Amino acid sequence: MSHPLRAPGGGRLTPRAADALVAGLVLLVVAVWTLVSAQYTSEPALRTALGWALILGGCGALHFRRRQPVAVAVVTLLACVVYYPLSAQDGPLMIAFALALYTTAAEGRFAAAVALAAVTLLAVGFGEIRQQPGHRQIDDTSLAMLAGWLISLVAVGRAQRTRIAYLHEVEQRALAAEREQEARARQSATEERLRIAREVHDVLGHSISLINVQSGAALHRLGKKPAPEAGLVTATEALEAVKATSKDALRELRATLGVLRRAGEATPTTPSSGLALLGDLAARARSAGLDVRTHTTGTPVPLPPPVDLAAYRIVQESLTNVTRHSGARTVSITLDWGADAVRLRIADDGGGAPEGRPPGSGIRGMAERARASGGELTARNDGDGFLVDARLPLTGPTETEPEPEPPEGESR
Repeated sequence: MSHPLRAPGGGRLTPRAADALVAGLVLLVVAVWTLVSAQYTSEPALRTALGWALILGGCGALHFRRRQPVAVAVVTLLACVVYYPLSAQDGPLMIAFALALYTTAAEGRFAAAVALAAVTLLAVGFGEIRQQPGHRQIDDTSLAMLAGWLISLVAVGRAQRTRIAYLHEVEQRALAAEREQEARARQSATEERLRIAREVHDVLGHSISLINVQSGAALHRLGKKPAPEAGLVTATEALEAVKATSKDALRELRATLGVLRRAGEATPTTPSSGLALLGDLAARARSAGLDVRTHTTGTPVPLPPPVDLAAYRIVQESLTNVTRHSGARTVSITLDWGADAVRLRIADDGGGAPEGRPPGSGIRGMAERARASGGELTARNDGDGFLVDARLPLTGPTETEPEPEPPEGESR
């Protein structure tokens, strides 16, 4: 394992090209050194040719040093074993073996590298011991230095292997962290889109339903051809109710979409609507012909903004369902403030939902709001009407995975 070399243009060389370049550089150094040494020594031409063949074979083997590190180390060692007793020029062919031994350790073949170093040291020591006194080529000090040199090569190769493995692990961790960050960013964007879609659905669904009922009631009255004065009063009342409802809808819609006007702006901590506006919500429903009655038990306390908004939207969606689907005349809204939660009960005297019919997107959206706030919601037929019962904690929402909502606006 080694660092990739860079081409002159700045790009990285392929592993094979890098190995070929290293082999060529080592061959160049050994050849120049050998040619310089040849100026001061002489030997038979056959020995010279054989020495050059060993140099070419040993240096050329380095081209395969990372693909077959142990085999290349053995080949370069054997080339040195034959070359140095044979050639009188003593070129630095040992460089090829040193590089091959280092590569063996760096490529993770630590046991093989240690064995080759030990064999080399023993072979050199055994060869020197067999020499006659006064004819040794390597003294004891040089032999100790050779041992240290071989140990250093193996140790440096091992350290390089560890370092490259560590850098690879760090790189993989960085990539994993980047992927996780991107996944969280996508999840946050999806949650924000779902939140905005839910807010727009609730605002427009409620307001347009009321406007439809108010205008339909006015047309029904005008269709009976009342006196001009009575017709004018009816039309005026209907237009005022439509104006008030549309004004509130635009206010809430601007507040909901306002966060999209500036990039990077945080989600508002103060909701555009809350239980403080429950009276206005009930008044708009009364303008559509519903008899809305509100009841409060316990002591009201300030709610965290997400819980306050969720409570308001649950009541709003419930009134929208009553207006559009139930045919009810009376709606009762009860707020029961407890020690750790507020309970909302919205009951009507309509015909209820058909038995066996799955809940629509309106009820699913309310249930999701309750869960996102750490509470719960049930919706069911109750006697001759329909009951929405929600419990929301006073401490704030807990993190939950949002459930996708269908784009259609059906309710029950």
